[in-house]
Amino acid sequence: MALDQQTALSDAKTDTVLGRHETGVLSLAREDEPYAIPISYGYDTDQRRFYLRLVSTPASEKRRFLASAPRARIVVYEEETDVYRSVVAVGTLQEVPKDDLTVEHIEQYGEAKRPLFEIWGESKPDLDIGLYRLTPDSVSGRVIEIDREHEPS
Repeated sequence: MALDQQTALSDAKTDTVLGRHETGVLSLAREDEPYAIPISYGYDTDQRRFYLRLVSTPASEKRRFLASAPRARIVVYEEETDVYRSVVAVGTLQEVPKDDLTVEHIEQYGEAKRPLFEIWGESKPDLDIGLYRLTPDSVSGRVIEIDREHEPS
């Protein structure tokens, strides 16, 4: 596969990629320990914020990471025939207390589809559903175009 060109996406194109998807990978870190999970999200292009509903159980690794206010990275990517795009957003994940919810928050969480990765062995009363927001410190997008004309045979 011949790499023709890799370029940065503009903010507008980055927002377009994030707006047309609803799933990605959330990576959390504390000290030297990483944690990554597939997530569903809503994205506000005006505020450049992510909204997530994260479900955990009382003793879960996810809940332990979320309790530590970890640094977070969201990765979203897409692939077409000869084009690959990826976006990486980095910031601190913040829980939004249910008492602080506004109509705007509720609309954004409505965009964050019901978690698509919701498979639980525990009964629903044992699950905690937390509402989170990530206002990234940085958002970067890349596009790679593959030049298949000049591939070796």
